[in-house]
Amino acid sequence: MSDATAQVPAIKRPDLSESRIRRRYAAERRFRFYGMLAVGIAIAMLGILLVTICGRGYSAFYRTEVALDVMLDPTIITPDGKSDADTLAAADYQGLVKESLKSAFPDVTSRGDRKLLYGLVSNGAGDTIRRAVLANPDLIGSTQRFWVVAADDIDMLNKGFIRREVAEAERVVPDSQIGWFDALKDKGQVKSTVNTTFLSAGDSREPEQAGILGAFMGSIFTMLVTVLLALPLGVMSAIYLEEFAPKNRLTEIIEVNINNLAAVPSIVFGLLGLAVLLGVFGLPRSAPLVGGMVLALMTLPTIIIATRAALKAVPPSIREAAYGIGASPLQVVTHHVLPLATPGIMTGAIIGLARALGESAPLLMIGMVAFIVDVPHGPSDPATVLPVQIYLWADSPERAFIEKTSAGIMVLLAFLISMNAIAIFVRRRFERRW
Repeated sequence: MSDATAQVPAIKRPDLSESRIRRRYAAERRFRFYGMLAVGIAIAMLGILLVTICGRGYSAFYRTEVALDVMLDPTIITPDGKSDADTLAAADYQGLVKESLKSAFPDVTSRGDRKLLYGLVSNGAGDTIRRAVLANPDLIGSTQRFWVVAADDIDMLNKGFIRREVAEAERVVPDSQIGWFDALKDKGQVKSTVNTTFLSAGDSREPEQAGILGAFMGSIFTMLVTVLLALPLGVMSAIYLEEFAPKNRLTEIIEVNINNLAAVPSIVFGLLGLAVLLGVFGLPRSAPLVGGMVLALMTLPTIIIATRAALKAVPPSIREAAYGIGASPLQVVTHHVLPLATPGIMTGAIIGLARALGESAPLLMIGMVAFIVDVPHGPSDPATVLPVQIYLWADSPERAFIEKTSAGIMVLLAFLISMNAIAIFVRRRFERRW
């Protein structure tokens, strides 16, 4: 009987450990797939956003120009026989442009049709002739060909944003203007050129005359004030709190308030600037100086928190070695800890300044939403910034401002990428591995 029992084969139990390992590997593969899928979706969305912005904004970097044969009539330019600079600058050059258009289309006689005819070119077309006459007064009395900027609607028509096949009642350019424009185009008097005005002029109510330079310089001055105030104050505050401040109730309260300020909505800082900087101290309204101070207050908590984290990340052995060779606490921080913490500090600065560059709400509260035509030459001059300028253009009804809005976003992104590239270069320059 014992022999029969011995011959019974043993029951093979399933290996539970192998099953668990397979399930764990399968879960890991799924998790990696989900992560890669999420990254792919994020990159695709970013690509769609950039393609959309660039597709709508690239056309703002070129414009339509029309050639006109203008008779520089001395009776209009120098009616009193004087040819000084003031007399030449005050002449009615836009009237000469209108006379040129009337000469090109003599069959247009009614007042309404002539108004449409004059609408083929920008109301600033006379400035092109004014600059030429001021540069060379000998042109007076002759007929010269000038390439002048086309009106915004004609520019949109030439770029294809206003469709010809749409019924006349549903588009802003009537059939008569299209016919006159086509006649000029058939004669070779229409061309597309680089829109230098967009990069060299300030804002304007006319889309074809509006430029981004005023807002760009305003952003540069504002960010310059922000960096000069926020970065030194934030780094020094973080060094004191992390390396020198005693651990007591007061420092705990300060740390809690810094963490809370990092989450305060940006418009609250705008209200602070409006009430204190403008209301109490009487600083200039709509100036990059005030805007930079407001953004510096908003950026300080982020820089302080990031700097403290970077200081904590420095290995304690660095401090111990410095103390071992007789360095003072200040020398330990400035000669050893701070250089090694610079990459982390620059990371915090990138985050804080990138947020400040894209802010518009606090700047609206201090008046930087005003319509500014002149390009600022200093932090105290009235100015606006790129996000506010984009907001103003997006709120305009003209079709031509749509491309200006997207082009402004492209300039803002280029500015942001340039700032980040500089900060990353500095971070890499001081980066150490251990």
